[in-house]
Amino acid sequence: MAERAGWKKTKEKKVGRVSMPQQEPLKRNKNFNEVALGYSEKDALLEASRCLHCKNPTCIKGCPVGIDIKSFIGLIQEKKFDEALDKIREKNSLPAICGRVCPQEDQCEKECILGIKGKPVAIGRLERFAADREMKKEAEKSAGQEGKKKCTKEKVAVVGSGPAGLTCGAELARMGYRVTIFEALHKPGGVLVYGIPEFRLPKETVEKEIEYVKSLGVKIEVNMVIGKVLSLDDLFESGFKAIFISTGAGLPSFMGIPGENLNGVYSANEYLTRSNLMKAYKFPECDTPIFKGLKAAVIGGGNVALDSSRTAKRLGAKHVYLVYRRSESEMPARNEEIEHAREEGIEFKLLANPVEIIGRDGWVDKIRCIKMKLGEPDSSGRRRPLPVKGSEFNMDVDAVVVAIGQRPNPLLASRVPGLKLTKRGNIKAEPVTGKTSLKGVFAGGDIVTGAATVILAMGAGKDAARAIDEYIKTGKW
Repeated sequence: MAERAGWKKTKEKKVGRVSMPQQEPLKRNKNFNEVALGYSEKDALLEASRCLHCKNPTCIKGCPVGIDIKSFIGLIQEKKFDEALDKIREKNSLPAICGRVCPQEDQCEKECILGIKGKPVAIGRLERFAADREMKKEAEKSAGQEGKKKCTKEKVAVVGSGPAGLTCGAELARMGYRVTIFEALHKPGGVLVYGIPEFRLPKETVEKEIEYVKSLGVKIEVNMVIGKVLSLDDLFESGFKAIFISTGAGLPSFMGIPGENLNGVYSANEYLTRSNLMKAYKFPECDTPIFKGLKAAVIGGGNVALDSSRTAKRLGAKHVYLVYRRSESEMPARNEEIEHAREEGIEFKLLANPVEIIGRDGWVDKIRCIKMKLGEPDSSGRRRPLPVKGSEFNMDVDAVVVAIGQRPNPLLASRVPGLKLTKRGNIKAEPVTGKTSLKGVFAGGDIVTGAATVILAMGAGKDAARAIDEYIKTGKW
């Protein structure tokens, strides 16, 4: 009945995609509160009514963790909100996070049949609604329940508490394994806490999702730098039967141009970590130092570059320039984030590439760029940027944030004898299983693929958990 009712309502009323309520641009660019405010119950029910409940839903094929999208949306239609969240959590332990930061437009929503002639169902927004609704309850079902679930099987160690590590740990705990996640920083969450700004992903949301993972029986130890405090051999000797490495891609890349050593130049990694995890934006309440320039240039065109530019605006910069060597259509960032950045006053300097950062008295004073033009597509499928001879120009800036990508974290990978790495320093691991060159050691997420999305890292963690279960059961490698 629910399937037919949903189809009939959509056909008769031709419901358009329900827009997401959000803060006004010229107000939100001065605070770190969340931009997108989430669906009300009325909004969620209306958006859920658009689902066609296809006999063979293609949207599920687009989800890296395989959420039963058709079923959870059907449960929302029936106002069975708790059941909808349970259905999501059968496959995804971090729905409030994924509903906010996953690129649904390139995954599940890209496969939605409604998107052929119109706008697809807002699957991510509905996922967020189901998760947020539970979080708003006074008696949070998951909070404070660490260790309530008894896990009795073998011990498994997870190194890194980002999305891949949290997902792998949660999946293994559901299978009954005794999981300990080792995190190098003082707070768990990995890129979710140090890399993504508060206005896109509130840290309270991350904390509650981590509490849910703990409620499954997962233990998390912080300030544990595996490779320094303990080695992989130490973990095996203490009784862990398998190890999953998910240390991410935390080593920043730079352009290799003159002036990158000047005061006022940051990697996006350092800039966002100071602001997000170390709360520099709350000065003087938190005394973490961060230079708040009046004219800032952010180099890059991905989500991290947009996060950095929008953070600079909120820290007080009057002008923030996003310098990108290709055109807007080639930008890898999400369309929604590009739109939000424009609304907030970020000034796009496209088809431009820095060649030098010019200083005065040791501090950034200008950035020298060259104009670019687009040639034939390169290996990424995007048109290759080519410099226009004699087109150099200067921009007056006092801060520069370099957001051109990150390399794999070398702290652990480079210290393990026999662990095979790629030329770029990523861990070599089998597709799907995550098996490495060392028996009992698995790896997944950005440490294997390079910097990618949260949901792809979660998919790797989920796949590795199944492979670890098979390995421990059979002993086969």
